Amino acid sequence: MRTPTRARKRLLLPFALIASAALLLTACGSGDPAADVAGAAGGSGSDAVPTADVVSGVRRNADAVRLLPPGTTELTLAVSVGGTPPGTTYLSDGRTLTGQDVDFAHAVAKALDIGLKTEQASFEAILPALDSGKYDVGASNFGVTEERRGTIDFVTYINDGQGFAAREDSGLSEVTDLRQLCGRKVATGAGTTFEATLEESRHLCTDAGDTAYTVQTYSEPGALWSSLQQGRSDVVMSTINGLRYAVAHQQGLKFLNEFHRLDVGFALKKGSALAPALRAAVNGLIADGSYARILKKWGTTESAIARSEISPPELRD
Repeated sequence: MRTPTRARKRLLLPFALIASAALLLTACGSGDPAADVAGAAGGSGSDAVPTADVVSGVRRNADAVRLLPPGTTELTLAVSVGGTPPGTTYLSDGRTLTGQDVDFAHAVAKALDIGLKTEQASFEAILPALDSGKYDVGASNFGVTEERRGTIDFVTYINDGQGFAAREDSGLSEVTDLRQLCGRKVATGAGTTFEATLEESRHLCTDAGDTAYTVQTYSEPGALWSSLQQGRSDVVMSTINGLRYAVAHQQGLKFLNEFHRLDVGFALKKGSALAPALRAAVNGLIADGSYARILKKWGTTESAIARSEISPPELRD
């Protein structure tokens, strides 16, 4: 994956609609409102949130089913509602979850011929809850890092990573070194790899005799983008796919660049016996074309991986 294709229609919406949409769902996990943002602007919901059915045609994968632990009939999936596609969001009914992670999870469950019980949780709460057994699987664009591999197993299904966006009037054109952020205010998601990367590297500025950048964390995407649009932050660090989508749907912003690539995977309790079955299911989707259809739906074709792996080493640039 290098630059996601955007064959689908781009709908340029006023920022206020997107920000207020995310903020309205604070109590439900910071997602879109019952009326999706396109509907609020007078457009069709399908313009803002793709609705193509890419899951119902997935067939049972007998080889993958044989790898399931005996007696497995249903998995509990935890997702964090991120507000805008391709992340997890809502359809226009305000109840039905959709998004790239959701489609992949349902496709895998269908290939494994098992039920899927989906629960919402804050992003930062999902990984710790896997160890307690509260959830079987987490799917919220979790990047595979060396730190996470110590306590979590992953079954990879896409490649995404870290990137930056700013207002169009920003003097930044790209960020290839975090020292370029010195003295600036950087907004990012709470409990993410972005927050960890930024916090671990703040010393680079002071080591160089410069003013450290300020890290501002947000649990709600609407608040994060509002901080950028209103000048309370200077730059946003987030997922490459998510940034590109946000910039395409908000006026006055620009995507700066990719910073660091990461494999993304389903998160599981360390040592989970489910991992081989999930990997086989994902590889089956890749082989039969279902995988490509899911990526095409969400405009992330260049996020494709050649094969799924269990907890591969973190990608290094």
